Amino acid sequence: MDRRTFLKVSALGAGVAIAPMMLLNRGGALAAPINFDAPLSVPPLLEGRIEQHKRVFELSLQNGSSEFVPGYQTPTFGINGAYLGPVIRARKGDRVAISVRNQLGEPSTLHWHGVKLPGDMDGGPHQVIAPGEIWRPEFMIDQPASMQWYHSHAWHRTGEQVFKGLAGLFIIDDDQSDGLGLPNEYGVDDIPLVLQDRSFNRDGSFRYVAGMHQRMAGLLGNVMLVNGTVGPHLHTSKTRTRFRILNGSNARIYNLAFDDQRPFQQIASDGGLLAEPVTLSRIRLAPGERAELVVDIKGGEEVFLQHQPMSLPGGGMMMAMTAGIDAAAFDILRITSSATDVSGLPALPRRLATLPPLPSSPRGVSRQFVLDTQMMVGSTINGKQMNLQRIDHKVVLGEEEVWEFVNRSPMPHPMHIHGVQFRVLSRNGHLPAKNEQGIKDTVLIHSDEVVRILASFDHPASSRFPYMFHCHNLEHEDGGMMGQFTVEHLA
Repeated sequence: MDRRTFLKVSALGAGVAIAPMMLLNRGGALAAPINFDAPLSVPPLLEGRIEQHKRVFELSLQNGSSEFVPGYQTPTFGINGAYLGPVIRARKGDRVAISVRNQLGEPSTLHWHGVKLPGDMDGGPHQVIAPGEIWRPEFMIDQPASMQWYHSHAWHRTGEQVFKGLAGLFIIDDDQSDGLGLPNEYGVDDIPLVLQDRSFNRDGSFRYVAGMHQRMAGLLGNVMLVNGTVGPHLHTSKTRTRFRILNGSNARIYNLAFDDQRPFQQIASDGGLLAEPVTLSRIRLAPGERAELVVDIKGGEEVFLQHQPMSLPGGGMMMAMTAGIDAAAFDILRITSSATDVSGLPALPRRLATLPPLPSSPRGVSRQFVLDTQMMVGSTINGKQMNLQRIDHKVVLGEEEVWEFVNRSPMPHPMHIHGVQFRVLSRNGHLPAKNEQGIKDTVLIHSDEVVRILASFDHPASSRFPYMFHCHNLEHEDGGMMGQFTVEHLA
């Protein structure tokens, strides 16, 4: 069976030890493996133009049609294209001006996830862009080199609009990162990977939330996309490759590793470079989290980036409610190499960035957030669901606070805070793993776990345009697992 017969839908991890991704129709007939021979799509790079000392970008939210499955056209959303958006690239110190035109035919927003900026430029659910309108945010890039992203944050519509394609990457450069000798030739040895799982109907259209279980647990698709490519293959001519990875899925948690268990170095997390490279053989990424990895692949080798089974704290009930998180392994990306520089590669720098040391003694908790799931209500924070008319917390501009997340629900929750980058202080009283000691904006809270983070609130957000804090399981977010806070001068 060739690729033209293939979709109607695939299943991730079909119950064997190392399961190839399978392609089936909804009824389970006509199965065929994906061959991983489709060239990996690399998003176009958008570096803007300089006008009046500003870096200017133009974005259009638009309808499109994409052929994920040969012979099937899928109606999609895109930004400057049919599906997903370009990689916006700017530098620390740039003043960025962005024109966002909504041509979707329905209201939307565009949130700059991880970018430190004032609340009125954040693109949350209060900053609705009506059909036919243009939103013109403008802000200064005042954070270190990192990979952020942007996506819809429409009230009750985030999950579906992101699922259809309203998301893209936002790379920030700076002089310090430029001087480290890291792979940096975009699309050659510096490769962005947007990981998404999707589901399809028989006619090739996306199948979004199909029932109450998906609304409660989060949508787990059964077709894997990387940069919008099904069955992707990357051929590289370089021995050393840098992968900038975003978990852009609505709810799926990935446990990433290479099929031969080769080691790799993590060099950055959500908010930028780690203090030093951390050698790993696998890495867990929850929705909204990013990681930058460097891996060496010699000429003639073929390796697969995979999701591999994992056990998360929390017990059987959690696993039952989040079916697919601990599924069998499945392939994500095939990588082949014709590199000739197989020897003599310099070691990565021992020091990547200077980060303040984590406090050695516990700090007092400024605010506590209890995450729970209530029958007939859904997922809550401190017993409440989101209310656009309610401000849940008021933070003083310029203050540093410790926020404590307590997960009493049977499910893991990736918690994201707008307007800041933070440090993870502890998990159940213990220091986080080395690769989680960098700068972050999204942190996974396991069931029955207490996580403390330290954040500085350096940008203002008014009651008209407050910041959000929420679970980045998008079905949980849309279901009300979100709150609002202002950041203002002390009265």
